[in-house]
This record gives sequence, structure tokens and C-alpha cells, in this order.
Amino acid sequence: DPGADASLCGMAATGASGTNAVRYGTMRPNVLNLRVVLPDGRLLHTAGPGRQPRKRAAGYDLTSLFVGSEGTLGFLTQATLRLHPLPEATAVTVTSFPSVGAAVACTVHVLQAAVPVARIEFLDEVMADACGRFSGMGLPAAATLLLELHGSRNSLAEQQQQTEEIVRQNGGSSLAWAEGLEEREQLWSMRHNAWYAALALRPGCQGYSTDVCVPISRLPDVVVETKQDLQASGLTGPMVGHVGDGNFHCILIFNSQDPEEAQRVHTFTQRLGRRALAAGGTCTGEHGVGLGKRALLQEELGQEGLDTLRSIKSALDPHNLMNPGKVL
Repeated sequence: DPGADASLCGMAATGASGTNAVRYGTMRPNVLNLRVVLPDGRLLHTAGPGRQPRKRAAGYDLTSLFVGSEGTLGFLTQATLRLHPLPEATAVTVTSFPSVGAAVACTVHVLQAAVPVARIEFLDEVMADACGRFSGMGLPAAATLLLELHGSRNSLAEQQQQTEEIVRQNGGSSLAWAEGLEEREQLWSMRHNAWYAALALRPGCQGYSTDVCVPISRLPDVVVETKQDLQASGLTGPMVGHVGDGNFHCILIFNSQDPEEAQRVHTFTQRLGRRALAAGGTCTGEHGVGLGKRALLQEELGQEGLDTLRSIKSALDPHNLMNPGKVL
């Protein structure tokens, strides 16, 4: 389930994920083989030409090496992907909470109860209000979760009952389940347009999206601290994320012609990355390092890790032709 304007090889190049990641995994475990044009022009099939086994133990894992490489090691031109069967039944719901902390705590409880949730997406009150107005769906301006369940019709009923109880325990609003395709697509279309809804909060301004990923057990604390940091910074930064796997995003809307505001955005994103690292997480769960998180990458991996990455880069791209200056 890639984003609105994502390409499959682009998703692989950044190690990205979609809203189904909590149940079906990110791009990394779902890519079986890649066709890559190397910097010297040779064509590489990372698992061998035409091969698509579900698992392999033959040599180094070249496929995983190129997933998340951000274009620094070669051009990804074709991806062989793992397929998952469509579920017999699907149900989706939206529920609002009295606080950001309550919404994220509910997420943790759903996962700890082993409810096999397929999607569990978080919107803070700013993002929920923006998405509701942009889509015309009129969501309450409150911390919100979008949940989707997959399974047989019998198992789905049991999952719904479990989810409703956990939502109620965390102060969530009562649930109305949508099972029809059109209504489900309408809800997820609203979520996929979050970027455009955020931009509409300040017409004429620029958007900067950043993300982190932390262990589920630390997610409530990190999200609440980030929310407090956003408010103290005076920034417009609605929060949204695939919280089912510990990943969330801040979409920062700012005036790029205002150097002071641009600096506040940069300073905030560095604090956010370091907050995630202090919680045992990563500075980016799917957006990648690019230029803006190179210092954070060194803090995350240490000098030995960074030196190893540089050795790989030098071996495959000795003339530094591929995305020079990015990541390393």
C-alpha cells in the first residue's frame, strides 16, 4: 500500500512502507529480487536472474543491501515482490481519543493483546482536523486512530470485539465498522491525502516531512514528548504515522522565506531524531537519511558502522557517481 505518488523501486530505495506494514511488513521483507544498474553500467540481479524464492541463504543478502540504499549504490530498475492473499473479510473504523497519549497507548494495548490488526494509523488533533476538512469528511479535531482488520468472517467478529474493548478502556469513542469497499476506500483516501491536507493549513508555505521509529514500548512517551516539543517550538507540524510498527511522521509546514522559522524546523527535526535514538529507536523508519540526517546516522551507527558503509560505497561506486553527498 504505497503512498499516493510513490513508485515501487522508489519505495525500495528508501526502505519505505505503507499503512499495511504492521501486518505484512515494510518493503525490505517484501522484496525478493532487484534488478540494479551498477555505477559501472553492469546489470545486477540481487538474488540471481529470474529467482524468487521466499527465503535464501546463498551468500550475502544483496537484495537487503540495495533496499534503503537511497540511490547511492545503483539504479533500481525492477523489483520482484512477495504477494499476500486478499482476506475473506475486511473492516475499518475510526475512533477519537481525549489525548495523543491515550490514542498511542491504545495502539500499544492492541498490539500487546495480539490482535492481528492490518492497519493502525495515528492522526493528532491538528492532522485529524486538517484531513477532515480537506476530504470533506468532517473528523473531530481530536487524536484519532484508523484501524483495519483482516480475516475470515468468524475471526473478524472476534477481532472487532477485542478491539472495541481495548478502545473503550483507553477512552476512545464508540466504533462503527465499515466493511463496504467504497466506504473503506474513502477513509484511506483521506489518510493518503494527509500531505496535501497539511499543506492546506498554510497556503503558499512549504512542507517538510520527517519521521522516526521507536520500540513500541517507548512509543507513547516519545509521541507525547514530540507533541509538547512542537507546541513549545511554535511550529505547524501535524503528526501522522504507522504507529502499529512504531513509526510516525511530523509534517512541518513553514515559510521557506523566513530564515528564523526554517532554522526552528531544522533544530526541531534534530531533536526529534535524537529523542528517537535515546529511546532505542532509529532516526528514520522509512524516509531515509538523505542530506538532513547524516549527523544522526553517525550517532545511530557509530564510527565503525559508518566506516563500513563507506567501504561498501567505495567498493561499488569508487568514483562517487551515484547520488554523491547523500547518506554518507
